[in-house]
Amino acid sequence: MERITEQSSLHDHLESKSTEELLAGINQEDQKVALAVRDALPSIAKLVEAIVSKMNQGGRLFYIGAGTSGRLGVLDASECPPTYGVSADMVIGVIAGGDRALRNSIEHAEDDVHQAWLDLEEYNIGPLDTVVGIASSGTTPYVVHGLKDCRENGVQTAGLSCNPGAPILDHADFPIVTIVGPEFLTGSTRMKSGTAQKLVLNMISTTVMIRMGRVQGNRMVDMQLSNDKLKDRGAKMIVERTGMTYEEAVKALAEHGGVRAVLNAY
Repeated sequence: MERITEQSSLHDHLESKSTEELLAGINQEDQKVALAVRDALPSIAKLVEAIVSKMNQGGRLFYIGAGTSGRLGVLDASECPPTYGVSADMVIGVIAGGDRALRNSIEHAEDDVHQAWLDLEEYNIGPLDTVVGIASSGTTPYVVHGLKDCRENGVQTAGLSCNPGAPILDHADFPIVTIVGPEFLTGSTRMKSGTAQKLVLNMISTTVMIRMGRVQGNRMVDMQLSNDKLKDRGAKMIVERTGMTYEEAVKALAEHGGVRAVLNAY
């Protein structure tokens, strides 16, 4: 398999370039990412439909990954409860090496071929769930064998990689490939590859939540009102939708506890 993510950068002699030249080169490469994701939209759409179908039956969405890929999965999952008001066990990010790996590199965590399934079993993984494996290279043992174990146990799988023909895709019911090309800094997949992963994960969770009815119009009506900025945003939503004064909206929000509840009441 040709690993595009490991190919030599199209830019060289980086140490001799000015700051402006380096920034321009990175930006030049970054512009390729959105186009690569666009090419993957049909595959992403099929996955979203499958996730929604399972979730409508009570299923959950899991992300598994190691290093940067694992961190991006945990990030996307952690943002779903405050954004959409869902429970913390609806979208779950699992990273090789556990939560300590969010801040530290855990030696050989990604090489354990059995650990992903063991990690998922702690959540009583089942046939209504969907597991999305994230690996830029598409070869990470933790992810590859995690998806293999999932399929063998009847769990729906997807694989997200930046290398066509990657092993991760062999164990994915829904393979997604974003071919972003060589990194600006050879092999540094936290750059373009990581950006592509972030874009795709944003698309998956956002579209799933919209399809699950967690959005009205273009508003996050189920968001958790965890700070003054969000309370202000919620009050303004209510003003816009009901014609209340801002002061009335603040009072209604305090009484009912959430934007959707206020809109349903009025």
